[in-house]
Order: sequence, then structure tokens, then C-alpha cells
Amino acid sequence: MDDQILTLEEVSKYLKLHKATVYKMAQAGKIPASKVGKVWRFKRTKIEAWLDGKERTRHLRSQRRRRSAQR
Repeated sequence: MDDQILTLEEVSKYLKLHKATVYKMAQAGKIPASKVGKVWRFKRTKIEAWLDGKERTRHLRSQRRRRSAQR
């Protein structure tokens, strides 16, 4: 199995965010996560895909702004 399961602490270190921030994001459904019993778990591949999606969204927004400014 190559899909590594990460803890909340590992994800917070990976994303360089405070643990409370990651916890709140998981509770709100803003980051891909699963609750196992009383703890949150994260698949590394899903976190990476989520980050890639965020990057693409930001890139598309900046392209739209540039096009609007040129008009």
C-alpha cells in the first residue's frame, strides 16, 4: 500500500499550518479528511491533489483578472 495515511500533526507540519487550523478545516470539510473514531486521518495523495487543485484555481483566477484588466 503506497497511499500513506497521515495524522493531524503530520498534515499540519506538511502544510506548515497550526494543528488547530487543520482541525477546523477538517471539521468544516475544507480539506480532504476522514474521522476514524475520535481522530482525523488524511491520505497523502488526497492532500497533494487538494493542493494541486488549489494551485490551479489560483492560476485560473489570476488569468481571468489579467484578461479583465486588458479589456
